[in-house]
Amino acid sequence: MTMKKQQTVILYPSPGVGHIVPMVQLAKVFLRHGYDVTMVIAEPAASSPDFRIVDVGRVAASNPGITFHVLPPVPYADLAVSGKHHFLLTLQVLRRYNDELERFLRSVVPRQRVHSLVVGMFSTDAVDVGAKLGVPVYTLFASAAATLAVVAQLPSLLSGRRGAGLKELGDTPLRFLGVPPFPASHLVRELLEHPDDDELCRTMVDVWTRSTDGSGVLVNTFESVESPAVQALRDPRCVPGRVLPPVYCVGPLVIGGDGTSAAEADQERAAERRRHECLAWLDAQPEKSVVFLCFGSRCAHSAEQLRDIAAGLDRSGQRFLWAVRTPPAGTDDGGLESLDTLFPEGFLERTKDRGLVVRSWAPQVEVLRHPSTGAFVTHCGWNSTLEAITGGVPMLCWPFYAEQLMNKVFVTEGMGVGVEMEGYTTGFVKSEEVEAKVRLVMESEEGRRIRVRAAALKNEAIAAMQDDGSSQTSFARFLFDAKNLHEQLG
Repeated sequence: MTMKKQQTVILYPSPGVGHIVPMVQLAKVFLRHGYDVTMVIAEPAASSPDFRIVDVGRVAASNPGITFHVLPPVPYADLAVSGKHHFLLTLQVLRRYNDELERFLRSVVPRQRVHSLVVGMFSTDAVDVGAKLGVPVYTLFASAAATLAVVAQLPSLLSGRRGAGLKELGDTPLRFLGVPPFPASHLVRELLEHPDDDELCRTMVDVWTRSTDGSGVLVNTFESVESPAVQALRDPRCVPGRVLPPVYCVGPLVIGGDGTSAAEADQERAAERRRHECLAWLDAQPEKSVVFLCFGSRCAHSAEQLRDIAAGLDRSGQRFLWAVRTPPAGTDDGGLESLDTLFPEGFLERTKDRGLVVRSWAPQVEVLRHPSTGAFVTHCGWNSTLEAITGGVPMLCWPFYAEQLMNKVFVTEGMGVGVEMEGYTTGFVKSEEVEAKVRLVMESEEGRRIRVRAAALKNEAIAAMQDDGSSQTSFARFLFDAKNLHEQLG
Protein backbone atom coordinates (compact mmCIF):
# COMPACT_ATOMS: atom_id res chain seq x y z
CA MET A 1 0.00 0.00 0.00
CA THR A 2 1.27 3.42 -0.90
CA MET A 3 -0.71 5.63 1.49
CA LYS A 4 -2.96 5.38 4.50
CA LYS A 5 -6.63 5.87 3.83
CA GLN A 6 -6.87 9.36 5.29
CA GLN A 7 -6.33 10.96 1.88
CA THR A 8 -9.12 11.27 -0.65
CA VAL A 9 -8.92 11.46 -4.41
CA ILE A 10 -11.75 13.38 -6.08
CA LEU A 11 -12.69 12.09 -9.52
CA TYR A 12 -14.79 14.40 -11.71
CA PRO A 13 -15.57 12.55 -14.96
CA SER A 14 -17.07 14.08 -18.05
CA PRO A 15 -20.72 13.03 -18.36
CA GLY A 16 -21.64 9.92 -20.27
CA VAL A 17 -20.98 6.19 -20.26
CA GLY A 18 -17.80 6.34 -22.34
CA HIS A 19 -16.17 8.67 -19.81
CA ILE A 20 -17.52 7.34 -16.53
CA VAL A 21 -16.61 3.69 -17.25
CA PRO A 22 -12.82 4.28 -17.45
CA MET A 23 -13.01 6.70 -14.50
CA VAL A 24 -14.60 3.94 -12.40
CA GLN A 25 -11.77 1.62 -13.39
CA LEU A 26 -9.25 4.33 -12.43
CA ALA A 27 -11.02 4.63 -9.07
CA LYS A 28 -10.36 0.93 -8.45
CA VAL A 29 -6.66 1.47 -9.06
CA PHE A 30 -6.65 4.27 -6.47
CA LEU A 31 -8.52 2.03 -4.01
CA ARG A 32 -5.93 -0.72 -4.43
CA HIS A 33 -3.26 1.83 -3.51
CA GLY A 34 -5.05 2.69 -0.27
CA TYR A 35 -6.84 5.93 -1.12
CA ASP A 36 -10.41 6.89 -0.44
CA VAL A 37 -12.16 7.81 -3.66
CA THR A 38 -15.12 10.11 -4.20
CA MET A 39 -16.60 10.40 -7.67
CA VAL A 40 -18.43 13.67 -8.26
CA ILE A 41 -21.11 13.56 -10.98
CA ALA A 42 -22.52 16.51 -12.92
CA GLU A 43 -25.56 15.81 -15.06
CA PRO A 44 -25.25 17.00 -18.67
CA ALA A 45 -27.75 19.20 -20.45
CA ALA A 46 -31.00 17.32 -20.92
CA SER A 47 -31.12 14.96 -23.92
CA SER A 48 -27.57 15.71 -25.02
CA PRO A 49 -26.68 13.01 -27.57
CA ASP A 50 -22.97 13.40 -26.81
CA PHE A 51 -23.24 12.24 -23.22
CA ARG A 52 -25.74 9.43 -22.69
CA ILE A 53 -27.17 9.74 -19.18
CA VAL A 54 -25.73 7.25 -16.70
CA ASP A 55 -27.73 5.53 -13.98
CA VAL A 56 -25.55 6.67 -11.09
CA GLY A 57 -27.42 4.53 -8.57
CA ARG A 58 -26.70 1.41 -10.55
CA VAL A 59 -23.02 2.28 -10.98
CA ALA A 60 -22.74 3.05 -7.26
CA ALA A 61 -24.39 -0.23 -6.28
CA SER A 62 -21.86 -2.12 -8.40
CA ASN A 63 -18.92 -0.25 -6.87
CA PRO A 64 -19.50 -0.01 -3.10
CA GLY A 65 -15.89 0.99 -2.43
CA ILE A 66 -16.37 4.31 -4.23
CA THR A 67 -18.30 7.21 -2.69
CA PHE A 68 -20.56 8.94 -5.22
CA HIS A 69 -21.71 12.54 -4.93
CA VAL A 70 -24.15 14.03 -7.45
CA LEU A 71 -23.89 17.80 -7.70
CA PRO A 72 -27.13 19.80 -7.37
CA PRO A 73 -28.52 20.71 -10.80
CA VAL A 74 -27.63 24.12 -12.20
CA PRO A 75 -29.97 26.32 -14.27
CA TYR A 76 -29.30 26.29 -17.98
CA ALA A 77 -32.59 27.21 -19.67
CA ASP A 78 -31.11 30.59 -20.61
CA LEU A 79 -28.27 28.84 -22.44
CA ALA A 80 -30.52 26.72 -24.64
CA VAL A 81 -30.63 29.16 -27.55
CA SER A 82 -32.35 27.84 -30.65
CA GLY A 83 -29.84 26.41 -33.08
CA LYS A 84 -27.00 26.16 -30.55
CA HIS A 85 -24.94 23.00 -31.01
CA HIS A 86 -25.63 20.49 -28.22
CA PHE A 87 -21.91 20.09 -27.54
CA LEU A 88 -21.56 23.82 -26.88
CA LEU A 89 -24.56 23.71 -24.56
CA THR A 90 -23.14 20.81 -22.57
CA LEU A 91 -19.75 22.48 -22.13
CA GLN A 92 -21.40 25.71 -20.98
CA VAL A 93 -23.50 23.80 -18.47
CA LEU A 94 -20.38 22.03 -17.17
CA ARG A 95 -18.73 25.43 -16.73
CA ARG A 96 -21.64 26.48 -14.53
CA TYR A 97 -21.05 23.42 -12.37
CA ASN A 98 -17.68 24.85 -11.28
CA ASP A 99 -19.28 26.73 -8.39
CA GLU A 100 -20.97 23.58 -7.13
CA LEU A 101 -17.74 21.61 -7.50
CA GLU A 102 -15.87 24.28 -5.53
CA ARG A 103 -18.52 24.22 -2.81
CA PHE A 104 -18.16 20.46 -2.53
CA LEU A 105 -14.34 20.57 -2.40
CA ARG A 106 -14.49 23.21 0.35
CA SER A 107 -16.70 20.84 2.35
CA VAL A 108 -13.86 18.30 2.53
CA VAL A 109 -12.00 19.21 5.69
CA PRO A 110 -9.24 19.44 6.42
CA ARG A 111 -8.24 20.46 2.88
CA GLN A 112 -5.06 18.41 3.20
CA ARG A 113 -7.22 15.30 2.91
CA VAL A 114 -7.73 16.05 -0.78
CA HIS A 115 -4.82 14.33 -2.49
CA SER A 116 -5.78 15.43 -6.00
CA LEU A 117 -8.63 16.22 -8.36
CA VAL A 118 -8.81 14.15 -11.55
CA VAL A 119 -11.10 15.62 -14.19
CA GLY A 120 -12.51 14.21 -17.42
CA MET A 121 -11.33 15.32 -20.85
CA PHE A 122 -14.42 17.55 -21.37
CA SER A 123 -14.57 18.81 -17.77
CA THR A 124 -11.27 20.65 -18.01
CA ASP A 125 -12.66 24.04 -16.95
CA ALA A 126 -12.56 22.51 -13.47
CA VAL A 127 -8.78 22.99 -13.60
CA ASP A 128 -9.53 26.57 -12.49
CA VAL A 129 -11.34 25.28 -9.39
CA GLY A 130 -8.36 23.21 -8.31
CA ALA A 131 -5.97 26.09 -8.93
CA LYS A 132 -8.14 28.39 -6.82
CA LEU A 133 -8.16 25.96 -3.90
CA GLY A 134 -4.56 24.82 -4.18
CA VAL A 135 -5.49 21.26 -5.14
CA PRO A 136 -3.34 19.40 -7.70
CA VAL A 137 -5.42 18.78 -10.83
CA TYR A 138 -4.87 16.07 -13.41
CA THR A 139 -6.84 15.11 -16.52
CA LEU A 140 -7.93 11.60 -17.38
CA PHE A 141 -7.80 11.49 -21.17
CA ALA A 142 -10.16 8.63 -21.97
CA SER A 143 -9.14 8.34 -25.63
CA ALA A 144 -5.91 7.22 -27.26
CA ALA A 145 -2.53 8.84 -26.68
CA ALA A 146 -2.45 9.33 -30.45
CA THR A 147 -5.66 11.37 -30.21
CA LEU A 148 -4.11 13.48 -27.47
CA ALA A 149 -1.07 14.03 -29.70
CA VAL A 150 -3.36 15.14 -32.54
CA VAL A 151 -5.41 17.58 -30.48
CA ALA A 152 -2.25 19.00 -28.88
CA GLN A 153 -0.96 19.81 -32.36
CA LEU A 154 -4.27 21.02 -33.82
CA PRO A 155 -3.84 24.71 -32.91
CA SER A 156 -0.68 24.84 -35.04
CA LEU A 157 -2.54 23.29 -37.97
CA LEU A 158 -5.44 25.71 -37.64
CA SER A 159 -3.19 28.76 -37.25
CA GLY A 160 -1.73 27.98 -40.65
CA ARG A 161 -5.22 28.06 -42.14
CA ARG A 162 -6.51 31.19 -40.41
CA GLY A 163 -10.23 31.65 -41.07
CA ALA A 164 -10.43 28.62 -43.37
CA GLY A 165 -12.04 25.32 -42.58
CA LEU A 166 -10.46 21.91 -42.95
CA LYS A 167 -13.22 20.31 -44.99
CA GLU A 168 -11.76 21.48 -48.29
CA LEU A 169 -8.65 19.39 -47.59
CA GLY A 170 -10.77 16.31 -48.29
CA ASP A 171 -8.65 13.18 -48.02
CA THR A 172 -5.33 15.04 -48.02
CA PRO A 173 -3.05 13.15 -45.59
CA LEU A 174 -2.39 14.97 -42.34
CA ARG A 175 0.89 14.34 -40.57
CA PHE A 176 1.22 14.82 -36.84
CA LEU A 177 4.27 13.95 -34.79
CA GLY A 178 3.97 10.43 -33.40
CA VAL A 179 0.81 9.51 -35.34
CA PRO A 180 0.33 7.50 -38.57
CA PRO A 181 -0.74 9.80 -41.44
CA PHE A 182 -4.51 9.91 -41.89
CA PRO A 183 -6.94 11.72 -44.22
CA ALA A 184 -8.10 15.17 -43.14
CA SER A 185 -11.65 13.86 -43.55
CA HIS A 186 -11.04 11.61 -40.53
CA LEU A 187 -10.83 14.50 -38.09
CA VAL A 188 -13.79 15.13 -35.80
CA ARG A 189 -16.69 16.25 -37.98
CA GLU A 190 -17.30 19.52 -36.14
CA LEU A 191 -13.75 20.63 -36.90
CA LEU A 192 -14.30 19.92 -40.58
CA GLU A 193 -17.63 21.69 -40.80
CA HIS A 194 -16.61 24.82 -38.90
CA PRO A 195 -13.66 27.17 -39.54
CA ASP A 196 -11.32 28.04 -36.72
CA ASP A 197 -13.02 31.39 -36.04
CA ASP A 198 -16.37 29.67 -35.48
CA GLU A 199 -17.50 29.39 -31.83
CA LEU A 200 -17.89 25.62 -31.95
CA CYS A 201 -14.45 25.01 -33.44
CA ARG A 202 -12.76 27.45 -31.03
CA THR A 203 -14.52 25.89 -28.06
CA MET A 204 -13.61 22.33 -29.02
CA VAL A 205 -9.96 23.22 -29.55
CA ASP A 206 -9.93 25.17 -26.28
CA VAL A 207 -11.38 22.32 -24.23
CA TRP A 208 -8.81 19.92 -25.69
CA THR A 209 -5.99 22.39 -25.07
CA ARG A 210 -7.10 22.65 -21.46
CA SER A 211 -6.60 18.89 -21.14
CA THR A 212 -2.93 19.71 -20.77
CA ASP A 213 -3.41 22.74 -18.49
CA GLY A 214 -3.22 20.77 -15.25
CA SER A 215 -0.30 19.14 -13.48
CA GLY A 216 -0.34 16.08 -15.73
CA VAL A 217 -2.42 13.83 -17.96
CA LEU A 218 -3.41 10.26 -17.16
CA VAL A 219 -4.03 8.49 -20.48
CA ASN A 220 -6.12 5.36 -20.86
CA THR A 221 -3.52 3.41 -22.78
CA PHE A 222 -0.30 1.47 -22.21
CA GLU A 223 3.03 2.63 -23.51
CA SER A 224 4.04 -0.22 -25.79
CA VAL A 225 0.84 -0.08 -27.86
CA GLU A 226 1.26 3.62 -28.63
CA SER A 227 4.92 4.35 -27.99
CA PRO A 228 5.37 6.78 -30.95
CA ALA A 229 2.48 8.96 -29.75
CA VAL A 230 3.61 8.83 -26.12
CA GLN A 231 7.14 9.80 -27.11
CA ALA A 232 5.78 12.64 -29.24
CA LEU A 233 3.90 14.05 -26.24
CA ARG A 234 7.22 14.21 -24.39
CA ASP A 235 9.02 15.82 -27.36
CA PRO A 236 9.52 19.62 -27.30
CA ARG A 237 8.69 19.68 -31.03
CA CYS A 238 5.12 18.52 -30.36
CA VAL A 239 3.87 21.95 -29.33
CA PRO A 240 6.58 24.51 -30.14
CA GLY A 241 7.00 27.09 -27.41
CA ARG A 242 5.16 25.07 -24.81
CA VAL A 243 6.26 22.30 -22.48
CA LEU A 244 3.43 19.83 -21.99
CA PRO A 245 2.89 18.44 -18.49
CA PRO A 246 3.88 14.85 -17.69
CA VAL A 247 1.90 12.12 -19.45
CA TYR A 248 1.20 8.96 -17.46
CA CYS A 249 0.01 5.87 -19.35
CA VAL A 250 -2.16 4.06 -16.79
CA GLY A 251 -4.32 1.79 -18.95
CA PRO A 252 -5.96 -0.25 -20.17
CA LEU A 253 -8.70 0.96 -17.79
CA VAL A 254 -11.25 -1.68 -18.71
CA ILE A 255 -12.95 -4.42 -16.71
CA GLY A 256 -10.45 -7.23 -16.34
CA GLY A 257 -7.78 -5.15 -18.05
CA ASP A 258 -5.32 -5.95 -15.27
CA GLY A 259 -5.18 -9.56 -16.39
CA THR A 260 -8.13 -10.98 -14.46
CA SER A 261 -9.74 -13.98 -16.07
CA ALA A 262 -12.98 -13.95 -17.97
CA ALA A 263 -14.64 -15.65 -14.99
CA GLU A 264 -13.35 -12.97 -12.62
CA ALA A 265 -14.50 -10.20 -14.96
CA ASP A 266 -17.85 -11.94 -15.18
CA GLN A 267 -18.04 -11.98 -11.38
CA GLU A 268 -17.14 -8.28 -11.26
CA ARG A 269 -20.24 -7.47 -13.29
CA ALA A 270 -22.52 -9.95 -11.54
CA ALA A 271 -24.04 -7.21 -9.39
CA GLU A 272 -25.25 -5.48 -12.56
CA ARG A 273 -26.86 -8.32 -14.46
CA ARG A 274 -27.28 -12.07 -14.71
CA ARG A 275 -25.10 -14.00 -17.13
CA HIS A 276 -26.42 -13.25 -20.59
CA GLU A 277 -27.83 -16.08 -22.69
CA CYS A 278 -25.35 -15.39 -25.47
CA LEU A 279 -22.49 -16.49 -23.21
CA ALA A 280 -24.03 -19.94 -22.85
CA TRP A 281 -24.33 -20.05 -26.65
CA LEU A 282 -20.64 -19.11 -26.97
CA ASP A 283 -19.74 -21.90 -24.56
CA ALA A 284 -20.91 -24.40 -27.19
CA GLN A 285 -18.84 -22.92 -30.07
CA PRO A 286 -15.30 -23.91 -31.12
CA GLU A 287 -12.40 -21.78 -29.95
CA LYS A 288 -11.80 -18.53 -31.90
CA SER A 289 -14.61 -19.38 -34.33
CA VAL A 290 -17.18 -16.60 -33.75
CA VAL A 291 -17.35 -13.15 -35.33
CA PHE A 292 -18.86 -10.68 -32.86
CA LEU A 293 -20.67 -7.63 -34.24
CA CYS A 294 -21.48 -4.77 -31.87
CA PHE A 295 -21.52 -1.04 -32.63
CA GLY A 296 -21.88 0.77 -29.31
CA SER A 297 -24.77 2.62 -27.75
CA ARG A 298 -25.27 5.33 -30.37
CA CYS A 299 -24.70 3.63 -33.72
CA ALA A 300 -27.86 2.36 -35.39
CA HIS A 301 -27.98 1.08 -38.97
CA SER A 302 -30.72 1.54 -41.54
CA ALA A 303 -32.84 -1.45 -42.46
CA GLU A 304 -31.06 -1.60 -45.83
CA GLN A 305 -27.67 -1.72 -44.15
CA LEU A 306 -28.82 -4.44 -41.75
CA ARG A 307 -29.94 -6.54 -44.71
CA ASP A 308 -26.53 -6.22 -46.37
CA ILE A 309 -24.72 -7.15 -43.17
CA ALA A 310 -26.96 -10.21 -42.85
CA ALA A 311 -26.38 -11.20 -46.48
CA GLY A 312 -22.61 -10.91 -46.05
CA LEU A 313 -22.62 -12.98 -42.88
CA ASP A 314 -24.83 -15.56 -44.55
CA ARG A 315 -22.47 -16.02 -47.52
CA SER A 316 -19.32 -15.98 -45.36
CA GLY A 317 -20.24 -19.29 -43.78
CA GLN A 318 -18.72 -18.13 -40.46
CA ARG A 319 -20.22 -18.36 -37.01
CA PHE A 320 -21.41 -15.03 -35.67
CA LEU A 321 -22.90 -13.28 -32.65
CA TRP A 322 -24.63 -10.04 -33.63
CA ALA A 323 -26.00 -7.39 -31.26
CA VAL A 324 -28.56 -5.60 -33.43
CA ARG A 325 -29.93 -2.15 -32.71
CA THR A 326 -33.03 -1.74 -34.81
CA PRO A 327 -33.47 1.53 -36.76
CA PRO A 328 -34.78 4.32 -34.52
CA ALA A 329 -38.52 4.86 -34.31
CA GLY A 330 -39.52 7.83 -36.40
CA THR A 331 -37.27 6.96 -39.33
CA ASP A 332 -38.67 5.51 -42.55
CA ASP A 333 -37.77 1.98 -41.51
CA GLY A 334 -37.78 2.48 -37.72
CA GLY A 335 -39.96 1.00 -35.03
CA LEU A 336 -39.95 -2.51 -36.47
CA GLU A 337 -40.67 -5.13 -33.84
CA SER A 338 -39.63 -8.33 -35.62
CA LEU A 339 -36.05 -8.98 -36.66
CA ASP A 340 -37.43 -11.20 -39.42
CA THR A 341 -38.73 -8.09 -41.18
CA LEU A 342 -35.25 -6.55 -41.20
CA PHE A 343 -33.28 -9.45 -42.67
CA PRO A 344 -33.27 -11.23 -46.03
CA GLU A 345 -35.94 -13.90 -46.26
CA GLY A 346 -34.93 -17.07 -44.44
CA PHE A 347 -31.71 -15.59 -42.97
CA LEU A 348 -32.42 -16.51 -39.36
CA GLU A 349 -33.52 -20.02 -40.30
CA ARG A 350 -30.50 -20.66 -42.55
CA THR A 351 -28.01 -19.48 -39.95
CA LYS A 352 -29.66 -20.80 -36.78
CA ASP A 353 -26.97 -23.49 -36.30
CA ARG A 354 -24.04 -21.07 -36.56
CA GLY A 355 -25.35 -17.66 -35.63
CA LEU A 356 -27.09 -15.85 -32.80
CA VAL A 357 -28.78 -12.46 -33.09
CA VAL A 358 -29.53 -10.54 -29.88
CA ARG A 359 -31.49 -7.33 -29.71
CA SER A 360 -29.80 -4.09 -28.74
CA TRP A 361 -27.27 -5.22 -26.13
CA ALA A 362 -24.70 -7.91 -25.40
CA PRO A 363 -22.16 -8.06 -22.53
CA GLN A 364 -19.28 -6.87 -24.70
CA VAL A 365 -16.42 -7.34 -22.24
CA GLU A 366 -17.41 -10.92 -21.46
CA VAL A 367 -17.95 -11.74 -25.14
CA LEU A 368 -14.55 -10.34 -26.16
CA ARG A 369 -12.87 -12.34 -23.40
CA HIS A 370 -14.66 -15.56 -24.31
CA PRO A 371 -12.41 -18.24 -25.86
CA SER A 372 -14.86 -18.76 -28.74
CA THR A 373 -14.67 -15.17 -30.01
CA GLY A 374 -12.35 -14.85 -33.00
CA ALA A 375 -13.04 -11.39 -34.47
CA PHE A 376 -14.85 -8.16 -33.61
CA VAL A 377 -16.74 -5.91 -36.03
CA THR A 378 -16.60 -2.59 -34.17
CA HIS A 379 -17.29 1.13 -34.40
CA CYS A 380 -13.79 1.78 -32.98
CA GLY A 381 -14.77 3.65 -29.84
CA TRP A 382 -11.67 3.74 -27.66
CA ASN A 383 -13.20 1.74 -24.80
CA SER A 384 -14.27 -0.96 -27.27
CA THR A 385 -10.83 -0.89 -28.88
CA LEU A 386 -9.11 -1.48 -25.53
CA GLU A 387 -11.59 -4.22 -24.67
CA ALA A 388 -10.72 -5.97 -27.94
CA ILE A 389 -6.99 -5.55 -27.32
CA THR A 390 -7.21 -6.98 -23.80
CA GLY A 391 -9.26 -9.86 -25.21
CA GLY A 392 -6.71 -10.53 -27.96
CA VAL A 393 -9.41 -10.17 -30.63
CA PRO A 394 -8.71 -8.82 -34.15
CA MET A 395 -10.92 -5.92 -35.24
CA LEU A 396 -12.92 -5.26 -38.39
CA CYS A 397 -13.13 -1.48 -38.21
CA TRP A 398 -16.36 0.31 -39.12
CA PRO A 399 -16.10 3.82 -37.60
CA PHE A 400 -18.98 6.30 -37.47
CA TYR A 401 -18.20 9.62 -35.78
CA ALA A 402 -16.00 11.63 -33.36
CA GLU A 403 -12.48 10.24 -33.06
CA GLN A 404 -13.51 6.75 -34.23
CA LEU A 405 -12.20 7.38 -37.75
CA MET A 406 -8.78 8.26 -36.36
CA ASN A 407 -8.92 5.20 -34.10
CA LYS A 408 -9.47 3.09 -37.20
CA VAL A 409 -6.14 4.33 -38.55
CA PHE A 410 -4.39 3.73 -35.24
CA VAL A 411 -5.74 0.15 -35.08
CA THR A 412 -5.01 -0.82 -38.68
CA GLU A 413 -1.86 1.18 -39.47
CA GLY A 414 -0.32 1.79 -36.06
CA MET A 415 -1.08 -1.41 -34.14
CA GLY A 416 -1.67 -3.86 -36.99
CA VAL A 417 -4.54 -5.65 -35.25
CA GLY A 418 -7.40 -4.81 -37.59
CA VAL A 419 -8.66 -4.23 -41.11
CA GLU A 420 -11.04 -1.57 -42.36
CA MET A 421 -14.53 -2.22 -43.69
CA GLU A 422 -14.49 -0.28 -46.95
CA GLY A 423 -17.55 1.88 -47.43
CA TYR A 424 -17.68 3.43 -43.96
CA THR A 425 -16.74 6.83 -45.42
CA THR A 426 -19.85 6.79 -47.63
CA GLY A 427 -22.15 5.53 -44.88
CA PHE A 428 -22.82 2.14 -46.45
CA VAL A 429 -20.84 -1.13 -46.37
CA LYS A 430 -21.95 -3.64 -49.00
CA SER A 431 -22.64 -7.29 -48.31
CA GLU A 432 -19.70 -8.30 -50.52
CA GLU A 433 -17.36 -6.31 -48.28
CA VAL A 434 -18.80 -7.87 -45.12
CA GLU A 435 -18.30 -11.34 -46.57
CA ALA A 436 -14.79 -10.60 -47.87
CA LYS A 437 -13.41 -9.04 -44.68
CA VAL A 438 -14.95 -11.65 -42.39
CA ARG A 439 -13.35 -14.36 -44.53
CA LEU A 440 -10.04 -12.49 -44.61
CA VAL A 441 -9.73 -12.26 -40.84
CA MET A 442 -11.07 -15.75 -40.12
CA GLU A 443 -9.56 -17.76 -43.00
CA SER A 444 -6.61 -16.10 -44.75
CA GLU A 445 -2.87 -15.95 -44.06
CA GLU A 446 -3.17 -12.20 -43.53
CA GLY A 447 -5.88 -12.88 -40.97
CA ARG A 448 -3.58 -15.36 -39.22
CA ARG A 449 -0.86 -12.70 -38.94
CA ILE A 450 -3.37 -10.22 -37.50
CA ARG A 451 -4.53 -12.81 -34.96
CA VAL A 452 -0.93 -13.49 -33.91
CA ARG A 453 -0.34 -9.76 -33.46
CA ALA A 454 -3.60 -9.40 -31.49
CA ALA A 455 -2.57 -12.22 -29.17
CA ALA A 456 0.82 -10.59 -28.60
CA LEU A 457 -0.81 -7.23 -27.86
CA LYS A 458 -3.10 -8.88 -25.33
CA ASN A 459 -0.06 -10.20 -23.49
CA GLU A 460 1.53 -6.74 -23.57
CA ALA A 461 -1.64 -5.23 -22.11
CA ILE A 462 -1.73 -7.78 -19.30
CA ALA A 463 1.97 -7.25 -18.59
CA ALA A 464 1.50 -3.47 -18.44
CA MET A 465 -1.00 -3.81 -15.60
CA GLN A 466 1.02 -6.25 -13.52
CA ASP A 467 2.72 -4.99 -10.36
CA ASP A 468 6.00 -4.27 -12.16
CA GLY A 469 4.40 -3.45 -15.51
CA SER A 470 4.74 -0.18 -17.39
CA SER A 471 1.28 1.17 -16.49
CA GLN A 472 1.63 0.33 -12.80
CA THR A 473 5.08 1.92 -12.79
CA SER A 474 3.64 4.98 -14.52
CA PHE A 475 0.83 5.18 -11.95
CA ALA A 476 3.35 4.93 -9.11
CA ARG A 477 5.32 7.77 -10.69
CA PHE A 478 2.13 9.83 -10.89
CA LEU A 479 1.42 9.19 -7.17
CA PHE A 480 4.95 10.25 -6.28
CA ASP A 481 4.76 13.43 -8.37
CA ALA A 482 1.29 14.28 -7.02
CA LYS A 483 2.47 13.75 -3.43
CA ASN A 484 5.37 16.15 -3.94
CA LEU A 485 3.10 18.72 -5.58
CA HIS A 486 0.53 18.34 -2.81
CA GLU A 487 3.22 19.07 -0.22
CA GLN A 488 4.37 22.14 -2.16
CA LEU A 489 0.84 23.52 -2.44
CA GLY A 490 -0.13 22.57 1.11
